[in-house]
Amino acid sequence: MTLSFVVPGLDEAASEKIIAILSNRLAQEQEAALVLKHAHWNVTGPNFIAVHEMIDPEVDAVLAQADETAERISTLGGSPDGRPDAIVRQRTWKGVDLTGRRPTADYLKALIDYYDVFIADDRKAIAELDELDVISSNIIQDHVQELEKFQWFMRSHLE
Repeated sequence: MTLSFVVPGLDEAASEKIIAILSNRLAQEQEAALVLKHAHWNVTGPNFIAVHEMIDPEVDAVLAQADETAERISTLGGSPDGRPDAIVRQRTWKGVDLTGRRPTADYLKALIDYYDVFIADDRKAIAELDELDVISSNIIQDHVQELEKFQWFMRSHLE
């Protein structure tokens, strides 16, 4: 990895580690937006409109998280990679296997499972970033708070 610069207070090795962690988070954030949009388009059933309309703002929220993560990578002297092949290359998590039009409960259960992994991966990144860069850690902490809130919405919808 070639850095454009190193921010004051960090060395090159730490910056590279931080950028690698954030690049992984960026890929999962971008994928999550795609997974959510897929569910938004394909949910069916009696609760269709409620779930359809609940998902779209979360797509926007996750895309905003991805933008913030990418901008942090740039701030640290790195180059964020937002291409589809970067998502695949960075992928260390299980995706959502649902395809086609399905009942809202099927998609919500799959998204809840996806969010379990997404949140756990973010929490692991926070622990690693706490040792390297509290600023980057705080960014991901804010993201987790939003993800956990939406997961609560999905769980509550199924109760």
